[in-house]
Amino acid sequence: MASNKFSAGEIISVLSDQIRHFDRKVESREVGQVLEVGDGIARCYGLSGVMAGELVDFPEAGVKGLAFNLEESSVSIIILGDYLKVREGMEVRTSGELLSVPVGEAMIGRVVDPLGNPIDGKGPIVTSKRRLVESPAPGIVDRQPVKQPLQTGIKAIDSMTPIGRGQRELIIGDRKTGKTAIAIDTILNQKEENVICVYVACGQMEAKVAGLVEVLRQNGAMDYTIVVVASAADAAPLQYIAPYAGAAMAEYFMYEEGRDTLCVYDDLSKQAAAYRQLSLLVRRPPGREAYPGDVFYCHSRLLERSAKLAERWVLVPGEADSAKVEAHWGVNNEAGGKRGPGETGKVYIGPSGKEQAEHDIKNFPGCKLAKVIGTGGSMTALPIIETLEGEVSAYIPTNVISITDGQIYLQPDLKNAGVLPAVDVGISVSRVGGNAQIKAMKDKRVAGGLKLTLAQFRELEAFAQLGTELDPATQRQLDRGQRMVEILKQGQYKPMNVIDQVMIIYAGNSDAMDKVDRRKVKAWEDQFLKFMKEQKPAVRALLAKEKAITDEVGKQLDSAIAEFQTQFK
Repeated sequence: MASNKFSAGEIISVLSDQIRHFDRKVESREVGQVLEVGDGIARCYGLSGVMAGELVDFPEAGVKGLAFNLEESSVSIIILGDYLKVREGMEVRTSGELLSVPVGEAMIGRVVDPLGNPIDGKGPIVTSKRRLVESPAPGIVDRQPVKQPLQTGIKAIDSMTPIGRGQRELIIGDRKTGKTAIAIDTILNQKEENVICVYVACGQMEAKVAGLVEVLRQNGAMDYTIVVVASAADAAPLQYIAPYAGAAMAEYFMYEEGRDTLCVYDDLSKQAAAYRQLSLLVRRPPGREAYPGDVFYCHSRLLERSAKLAERWVLVPGEADSAKVEAHWGVNNEAGGKRGPGETGKVYIGPSGKEQAEHDIKNFPGCKLAKVIGTGGSMTALPIIETLEGEVSAYIPTNVISITDGQIYLQPDLKNAGVLPAVDVGISVSRVGGNAQIKAMKDKRVAGGLKLTLAQFRELEAFAQLGTELDPATQRQLDRGQRMVEILKQGQYKPMNVIDQVMIIYAGNSDAMDKVDRRKVKAWEDQFLKFMKEQKPAVRALLAKEKAITDEVGKQLDSAIAEFQTQFK
């Protein structure tokens, strides 16, 4: 047999190469011991250098934990996962990391737990990107005003309490009033809108969540949706971190790709209850209704992460590819002169920055204004809060109302009367308002006076029940109100295009429907929209193009409505 012979020179070169590239890393891990464990909380001794919110490892149990309370002689750790595996005397190690979740395109269409582990049986999620569960909200300079609508597809909301991209709109009401239905309809309506959706189910029944995922799948919405589930059967720590994990998954698309995202937190009253449970178990002092003193901060730091990020603009040479522009491409410096070697280019931030850039570009012939890629994304939040017996002035509801930019209040009496969605016009409000509507919807002939009309109608309705004689003008107002209520009724999982909404509300506000029997309003609406789609596509296309009720659009709509009246069966 031939023997393998190595030359001495080869061996020396390999050894010297190894020595040259030898990198001695010293890794230090603090190791402690579990003193006692119960109810998902482990009290540990020996982790004197652990950070608040640091991820710790129980190697023998194969679960992770989160340093929650740092006490003088011990650390209280909330166990993320099956806490029954952790026993007294077990070893616990610090990791030097904060809690993070996997993010990226691979998450879309998946159902995951709050740690980002898949629970839909479709195999592992392959992504190398991670993002911290807790991250600071963008500052004032990094934001811009909320102006672009986020269409929900629900007539009662898009017309009277509109939601803008980057807004936080609370959905509040008693059990079984249709809060989740509004959120799911909004997700279904994003199919054509290029919005990434994250639905966080916190403290819900697993059977209910499975049903919702199936609805999303059947309607093709899972193509742009991530579902994060911490069900009622899961431990309190997982229910507590679920909304933050969902926000982190959406933030990836907002910050890294400059896309618009929508987060639904269903629901935050259950998350607050989970946080109360954890706080009481680690002996934090109870406050009002036994909630800890920082429960407001718990919700505010979550909802403040929603924003419309400011777009960043730079002046670049005319031949530069606008789809790849980066912040350092600017041709001018901060002083306004031509950028020299070693200088950084000027970046213009937000709408006022864009105006300034349009002024400065005159000094740089042959250059153009371009948006920096990955800027201008948004995250819209729809937190859900469940009230008891309509008690809006309870602790958690008032907290979240004061953090959000408006609320959609759902009334059990309206639901029982068959008005769905059961939106109470009087209490519901959007603090962004008409800024988040297209011009056509804002028009006084469409949604302009709708809220006032309905609020007056509710008062007149109560008055009319007394059985008094009504004068013709009041009777007309009552009849118009009844028909508008019928128009605003909408089936579940049937979001409507905003152009169709404008046409039907316009028709309702004209005299066209006053003579239609109240019970036939729904049939009139269905047939009218079909008529506009099939027989008058040009009018619909003109309205979609203009996005406003111009004189020409108004004239064509009026004649189309008059023509349809003769055809209505």
